[in-house]
Formats: sequence, C-alpha cells, structure tokens
Amino acid sequence: MLDMENQLMQVKTQVAIAIADQHLLTKRHKEHLDAMADWRRKAELAIEKQKEDLARAAVEKSLQSERLAEGFAQQIGDQAQETELLRSAYSRLERKLAETRSACEILAAQNRRAKSTGKANAARGGVLDQHRSAVARLKDSVERMQAENAANHVLLESGDIDDRIEEMERDERVTRLLAELKQSRARLE
Repeated sequence: MLDMENQLMQVKTQVAIAIADQHLLTKRHKEHLDAMADWRRKAELAIEKQKEDLARAAVEKSLQSERLAEGFAQQIGDQAQETELLRSAYSRLERKLAETRSACEILAAQNRRAKSTGKANAARGGVLDQHRSAVARLKDSVERMQAENAANHVLLESGDIDDRIEEMERDERVTRLLAELKQSRARLE
C-alpha cells in the first residue's frame, strides 16, 4: 500500500510538471504568433513607405516566427498527449490503490473472523473440537485463498477493460486534436 501511495504521489508530481510544461509551450507559441503578426505589420508598413529591403527583412522574420510557432504547436500537441497519458496513468493507479485498500480490508476482516473462530473452537476443547477447529482453519484458509484469487482476477479484468477504454478514448482525443491542429493550421495558411 505504501509503495502504491508513493508511486501515486510521484505520478501526480509528473502530471503537474507536464501541465506546467504545456502552459510554457503554449505561452511560447503565442509569443511567436504575436511576433509573426508584428513582423507582417512591419513589412506592410515598409511596403507603404516603399522600403522593399526592410519589407523583405520583415517578411523573413515573420516566416522565421511562423516556423517557430509551428514547431511549438507540434510540441504542444505532443505535450498534450503526454499529459493525457500521465493523467490516465494517475487515474488507473488511483483506482488500483482504492481496489487494493478494499481487498486489504476484506482480508483483514476475514483474518479477524478466522482468529475469532479459532479461539472459539479452541475454547470448546476436546479432540473432536480440535479436529473441527483444524477443518475450520483449513476451510478459512481455502476461502481466503479463493477470495484473494477472485479479488486478483477482478483487479486484472477491470484493469484490462479500463486500459482498453482509456486507449480508445486517448486515440479519439488524439484524432480530434490532430483534426483541430490541421484546421487551425489551414486557417493560418
């Protein structure tokens, strides 16, 4: 449990770092878009003033800012995917931690019940009672193992289903984001 909680904190920290990086990339992208627009305005002003050499230099600067903005747009997309993957991992780990806690609580209850059953059987005394106690302990042990196996099976099945659904949602998000980026780029052109 402690290892899972530590992992959860580490993943949460990584999610926060990824989100911060994404914000920085977005800021840099906007700066380059603003610079591109500013250089285009300067080129237009130079054309109005019939300063073709200055207009050419301003257009070159505008294109340079545009290339940088496109690079940052790609990085933003990649960072968004990475952030979403980290968020998914965090959610999965959070669910698995909750499931593990529940499984531990169930096992602890079974253990307490088994101990109380063992004490009650020991109090009855006699060979027959000891025999019955041994059978009860064996039965409890078998039931505990069956419950653990069932809990592990449920954890594995839910993880597979969750992973497949999350992968499908992630693919859908990636497709949607790519379409939005393409539309955004088409508008810029």
